[in-house]
Amino acid sequence: MRSLRAKTRVRHEIVIQRSRFIASLGHTPSEHAARQFITSVREEFPDATHNCSAFVVKPEDSNEIGHSNDDGEPSGTAGMPMLEVLRRNNMVNVTAVVTRYFGGTLLGAGGLVRAYSTSVSETLQRASTVKLEHWEQWDVQLPHSAAGKFHAQVHQQGGEVVDTTYTEVVQVSYICPPAVSSQLLTQVAELTSGQSQPLFVSQKLVEIDEASGRPI
Repeated sequence: MRSLRAKTRVRHEIVIQRSRFIASLGHTPSEHAARQFITSVREEFPDATHNCSAFVVKPEDSNEIGHSNDDGEPSGTAGMPMLEVLRRNNMVNVTAVVTRYFGGTLLGAGGLVRAYSTSVSETLQRASTVKLEHWEQWDVQLPHSAAGKFHAQVHQQGGEVVDTTYTEVVQVSYICPPAVSSQLLTQVAELTSGQSQPLFVSQKLVEIDEASGRPI
């Protein structure tokens, strides 16, 4: 799965037969956020001929939700083609709104499908995107002598330490791909001579930089 970077918005305009198509894309991690984004674009362009929309959201521990709206264009010529572009690019937690100002020339059903698809596709190409992966979060208590070594091992295995608290012992929270969690369990056992055991906290959706492969 892929998404826009958190809190990202991007906009791009094309002109076809004097009709303006202004595509707005936003990172929307919930259906509520998606509908708010659509409302905000409608309010920005209240005089537009159409404000067609599509979104795909994937809440934690829930099924994917997809929705489209033609907003007065002929059925199936706007919202659904926009939704198909998002799905074809494996995008989730993204909302697209294409604002059209009619230029006086009818484009026909095929022309509308191409126009709305192209508008979203070209805007998506200009967006900063991330991969989304399901990782695991674990907590472990370590002696002070082992904490630094374990931090290094988490990083070497491709994971990330998200929090460290120093008291009589060191409380470490870390996230990692499921494929390496067993290796880190083994390394904790080796570092502490079997005295510490990480506790699984939850599975979470993590944003991964597409260039480095590291969490953002």
